[in-house]
Amino acid sequence: MRRGGTISLIDVYGGAVDPMPMLTMFDKQIQLRMGQANVKHWVPDILPLLTDADVLGVDEFATHTLPLEEGPRAYKTFQAKEDSMIKTVLTP
Repeated sequence: MRRGGTISLIDVYGGAVDPMPMLTMFDKQIQLRMGQANVKHWVPDILPLLTDADVLGVDEFATHTLPLEEGPRAYKTFQAKEDSMIKTVLTP
């Protein structure tokens, strides 16, 4: 990996965990920018775009639809970048 670069994280707070190799990131001169997504503020504006007419096209975004029990296999397929898997819907 080359030195330098910026990682931007926009997310919803998930609890106190330390999943990043901070010493390696420091050594590689990685800049980390992060903030919490203001989810509650935008739900009234975004939800109709997803539910009323699917203006954003999210219904066609999933490349795979699999039963829930196929979740572990789907994760492995996605991680290995196989079968052109981009987004998977797991159905119960």
